[in-house]
Amino acid sequence: MTKTLHIAIREFLATVGTKGFILGVLMMPLLMGIAFIVMPMLLNREPPKIDGEIAILDPTSRIVEDVRDYLSPEAIVERRGESKKIIEETTPEAVRDLAAGSEAARQALDAALGDVPTIRVLNLPTTADLDHEKSLLHQGSITDGGRLGLVVVHDNAVEKDGPDDELGTYDLFIREKLDDRIIDEIRGGMRRSIVEARVTAAGLDRARIEELTRVSRVRPTTVTEGGESQIHEDLQILMPMGFMILLLVSVFTGGQYLMTTTIEEKSSRVVEVLLSAVSPMQLMTGKIIGQMCVGLLVIGIYSSMGVSAMIAFALMGLLDLWLFVYLIIFYLIAYFVVGSLMAAIGAAVNEPREAQTFMMPIMLVMMIPWILWLPISRDPNSFFATLTSFLPPINTFVMLMRMTSTTPPPLWQVWLSILIGVGSVYGALWIAAKVFRVGLLLHGKPPNFATLVRWVRMA
Repeated sequence: MTKTLHIAIREFLATVGTKGFILGVLMMPLLMGIAFIVMPMLLNREPPKIDGEIAILDPTSRIVEDVRDYLSPEAIVERRGESKKIIEETTPEAVRDLAAGSEAARQALDAALGDVPTIRVLNLPTTADLDHEKSLLHQGSITDGGRLGLVVVHDNAVEKDGPDDELGTYDLFIREKLDDRIIDEIRGGMRRSIVEARVTAAGLDRARIEELTRVSRVRPTTVTEGGESQIHEDLQILMPMGFMILLLVSVFTGGQYLMTTTIEEKSSRVVEVLLSAVSPMQLMTGKIIGQMCVGLLVIGIYSSMGVSAMIAFALMGLLDLWLFVYLIIFYLIAYFVVGSLMAAIGAAVNEPREAQTFMMPIMLVMMIPWILWLPISRDPNSFFATLTSFLPPINTFVMLMRMTSTTPPPLWQVWLSILIGVGSVYGALWIAAKVFRVGLLLHGKPPNFATLVRWVRMA
């Protein structure tokens, strides 16, 4: 056991003590830190306020005035206030209270909505020259009253030409690189104005129609044996995906380092010196434990912000703290399975290029939960989701997705999956030990799958 720990410590220090590793690990947090510093500066920069005109050629004579009212600064401010209210209502209360005093959150929201533009609506005569009006779209600027867009309403946009004909629409011409928020405002104004004109032409009451067709959006309430709780749809989708990505990245990071260091030590004959002091099993176990700690270190640094956010959600009651305990358990199971196979691959080949053939099946199998994420997260207690949560080596990933859903599985299924995972760890270590013992000192032509099977049977 002492020799195994020495190998683990050596493996850990040999990996994290290199300049390349230190620079590689610190680069991402450094870039994120720079982004957090620069982003508020960019948000504080005042973009040029848009001041321009929209020309409308309206042969129906029923559209322009309503569009002018819709695009007035007062109406735009009112709509943006309603948008902020909707965002607040759809955000979880705990998160909303947390961000209430955040200046960065307010700046981000204001930047997303943009400054209130000044848009004048020009009513063109039906005899206007369209080519000349279009030419004005590349003259002047968006800050000094220049032409922003040209709208040409169809003759039949409000009333049909005949009983069997369809209603028309409009054509929209805009200047180059016009802000998409201004385009959305124009589209919104035209849609509302045309619909309003159609309703009036039909002798109907627009306010009454909207009253009858408006239904407020409600947040579903989950009823369980323990009581009732409201869920948030966005968190319901993001939580399973976030936990699964965290598990996948952490497992493959440690496994990749393990395979790479094994190949390097084998090709440089360092492993022959190590085997003179320790057994192949002690060497493999020590390397797996050491690289597991490396993977935990890398993930702890890279995902510190994500973990902090999840802890904040847990403290606010949006996330169960026990999920972090199960995350560590499933990480250990998944890592030992993948890490053992990676160690076996590293011992069997002579260079990283030769390892690609053996890595591909492992990568494909590990990506199955990612491919099946949507059907499993939508119906976490279906027969398919339940079955795959008991199939190694993907059972840990699937079970974690089910546990982070709004309808987590029974506790007995969780621990059955853990027991199956422990059994898969034993099987992976047993196979890896046999391949490791035979392939570690062999050089030359890399083995194929049939050769690996013979090694397992003969060792």
